[in-house]
Amino acid sequence: MYNEDDRNGESVPCWYAKHPSQHSADQVEDAHSDVVVVGAGIAGLSTAYHLLQAGRSVLVLDKAAIGAGETGRTTAHISDALDDRYYLLERAHGKDGARLAAESHRAGIESIATICARENISCELERVPGYLFAYADDSPREIEREFAATQRAGVQTELLQSAPMPFATGPALRFANQLQIEPMAYLRGLAEAVRRHGGRICTGRQVLSIEQGSPAIVHLADGAKVAAQHVVVATNSPIHDTFAIHTKQAAWRSYVLGVRVPSSQLPRALFWDMRDPYHYLRWVGEDLLLVGGEDHRVGQETQPMERWNKLEEWVRSRIPSVGEVRCRWSGQVLEPMDGLAFIGKNPGPHANNYVITGDSGNGMTHGALGGILVSELIMGRNSPWQKLYDPSRKVKSLTALQEFVRDTASVAKSYADWLKPAEKEATRIEPGEGAVVQRGLHKVAVYVDETGKRHECSAVCPHLAGVVNWNSAERSWDCPCHGSRFDPFGRVMNGPSNRDLIRLGTEEADDDDENRITLVAQ
Repeated sequence: MYNEDDRNGESVPCWYAKHPSQHSADQVEDAHSDVVVVGAGIAGLSTAYHLLQAGRSVLVLDKAAIGAGETGRTTAHISDALDDRYYLLERAHGKDGARLAAESHRAGIESIATICARENISCELERVPGYLFAYADDSPREIEREFAATQRAGVQTELLQSAPMPFATGPALRFANQLQIEPMAYLRGLAEAVRRHGGRICTGRQVLSIEQGSPAIVHLADGAKVAAQHVVVATNSPIHDTFAIHTKQAAWRSYVLGVRVPSSQLPRALFWDMRDPYHYLRWVGEDLLLVGGEDHRVGQETQPMERWNKLEEWVRSRIPSVGEVRCRWSGQVLEPMDGLAFIGKNPGPHANNYVITGDSGNGMTHGALGGILVSELIMGRNSPWQKLYDPSRKVKSLTALQEFVRDTASVAKSYADWLKPAEKEATRIEPGEGAVVQRGLHKVAVYVDETGKRHECSAVCPHLAGVVNWNSAERSWDCPCHGSRFDPFGRVMNGPSNRDLIRLGTEEADDDDENRITLVAQ
């Protein structure tokens, strides 16, 4: 098994070996564009592509490289087997809503396939079936309910007695005509197509704020400004919104292992189980099997390394001939309270500001269909999906309300840590580790690098003042309130914060006495 001594910094997805994230050579000073898209992942680049096809000028901005965000950390299950179950979507959105959800995700699947063919993108695209399965000792009731709901929604499914696994399963649903791709190869090809059709992509340019108006003014961290008739924020978690969206979705971490397995052990397909925490599988190449799942709320797991260990235990106990672990990583998933993404006009009075967020475990299809929907809205066209994904919609169903109350209570508990009298314990921070410490009335995030140097930041998240926690698996500071994440030195990695933690200076930690600190009780 992996342990903390095995890691070498942040985990690295298997896609990066062949297709590392790339910066764009395009430049931008003070400029104007019909549309500015913030975010160079699948949602942002898909939006840019469709708008260029419609004749609009488009500028894509990203503070990092193309694909350096969550698209590069997905397992790229491109599927209309939705994580939140069609029978639950019927409760939240009605039977027509579930049918439109299926229709839109199918459109997202076919959009990816069509763009690959049209633009000659080589990304190991493969049509495969998908299997949602119960275990042999599970009741068949949930699978049967889901089968009936998928049939009502128009999804091409078949109810089977078992899944084609090398261990005994209960009943399973077979989803026809799913896709899998190498996501970084697809993004690279999509970015090239965007440029070929006249779009500009500027990476390494961080957006700090969006000044509403007509035109809107996008303010960059280096002082540049870009005017646009429309602005689309496709940054996984919106960086320009303080409350409206973030109170209706929650951030989770999902974990992945890549293990060597003989190809004879499992058919080429996508697989998902129905347990909580759940597990999912897909092939990469001939003998690398990706095993994912073991999700938890961001910033609310004290031993994240154990999630990879649990994945390894799960796969070794069920699939013969599992070989070495070749890679591992985790990614961020945003779970809307009613199961579907928020895509469309951002809540508020300004009609020229759009958002794509809330991937709900189906980020590739939500991103692809999000590009279709937002481009239609910008072009002034009505879409049958518009109301379903409306970011201003309210959580409706009893199931979603219960989820909302649970997550709201979890956020409230994180804020309550401010008010607790801290239990204090002196301890040493090992090189490569971090901890939140109490210094008078202040909470300080202290990271000790491999040379023993201490790096200190305020532990207060700039978004809404949550207190970050140390993530030993990814060497990051994670906010348990709304999912913002920062690297060991306090630089922002994931929104909703678009600002770094406040730096407090550094000091050497030469011996045990200098490296003893007062820990905030966790």
